[in-house]
Amino acid sequence: MKFSSRVDVSEPNPIIVAERDALACNIKLTKLNDSNPTSHNLAPICLSSKYVADPRGPIETRKMLADFINKRDNRGIYSSESNANTKSEVIIKDPSCSAYCASALNPENIYVLSSTSQAYAWLMMLLCDAGDAVLAPKPGYPLVESIARLNLVKTIPYSLRYDGSWTIDLANVRSLIEDKSNNIKALVLINPNNPTGSYIKMQEREVLLELCHKHGIAIIADEVFYDYSLEPFDFNARLAGETSTLVFALDGFSKMLAAPHAKVGWIEVSGPVDDVCEAKKRLDVIADDFLPIGATVSDHIHELLDCACEQTNKVRSRIKSNLSTLRKTLAQWPNCCVDALRAEGGWNVLLRVPSCIDDDVLALRLIRDYKLVSQPGYYFDMPNNGYLALSLLPEPDQFSNNLKLTLKTVDTLLNEIIRD
Repeated sequence: MKFSSRVDVSEPNPIIVAERDALACNIKLTKLNDSNPTSHNLAPICLSSKYVADPRGPIETRKMLADFINKRDNRGIYSSESNANTKSEVIIKDPSCSAYCASALNPENIYVLSSTSQAYAWLMMLLCDAGDAVLAPKPGYPLVESIARLNLVKTIPYSLRYDGSWTIDLANVRSLIEDKSNNIKALVLINPNNPTGSYIKMQEREVLLELCHKHGIAIIADEVFYDYSLEPFDFNARLAGETSTLVFALDGFSKMLAAPHAKVGWIEVSGPVDDVCEAKKRLDVIADDFLPIGATVSDHIHELLDCACEQTNKVRSRIKSNLSTLRKTLAQWPNCCVDALRAEGGWNVLLRVPSCIDDDVLALRLIRDYKLVSQPGYYFDMPNNGYLALSLLPEPDQFSNNLKLTLKTVDTLLNEIIRD
């Protein structure tokens, strides 16, 4: 795996080496230039915790996250039993880089930060020099392209195709990767994708892992919506923990807790031991420069984890109920000409409306007549006109009302077209 040249991982000076040796031997050192006020009883009483500048995030926080993740299965169900009963214990450890070679997640392979947006930025710094490229799905959420642009990285889209369900155009991905002039350093896989709701299928996973390993390309797996299955196929699996090629899996509390103001995300690093070791060496430099999350957040991690299962179930119940309402309403609507595309997971669904209705005309009419703001398909680079993203999160009555007003507006615009 070839990493970017922007991260300085030159050999440390003798003083830093001596500090590390002392710490490894549990020898306590006192810093003459310690400028951390919390080490000198100067922090305000309301923020009395001692600040420990571990670039990966406080170790206790990472241990809690690792324990939580180790109890999670591919259905998003969390076991209350101990780790030993849910995943195998760590059996091999490489002491040179603290990379574990087993199914249980090592807290040293987690980086805690403020959001998955920040995680994308860090990983582009890690993997890409200016002018290099990452592959990102189309249709897809525009966040990846925006963050890449800020990091002087190009985004090259690869295609998703819909034929009753969404699939990755593997031939398209292969041709883009094999064209060396593209300088592709990472493949972004959003599992499930937003807004299409499509999980990575088993056959797609196998092909993409082999292709990325062969060409030295890392995978950035955004799995923040993973637990919210709607109409899935069998055999979905997280990419987190994959060992055949270098994978950076992203997750966080924003979606897990349905709490975008809970600014905690994390990167889980996995893959071949040597690649993981080299990646962490460089990620440590980036994380150290940007500083870890603060104690005001990390002190509440255990409380957030305690309510994660309840929150996820609450959201899952809401979106499945609204999806059922959507299906029933479309089936009962007179002369309905709107379809809901299959949504395997996530909390959005794409509506297909007659393409003779201009996207902007529909959106503006919804604003004018019903004060409803919508996101047409071109927000997500849909291939043509006639798509509308619909959230499954609203209260049931509001969801049903919004849906009916949308269908009514489509009918009105169609009648106007016919009259003209």
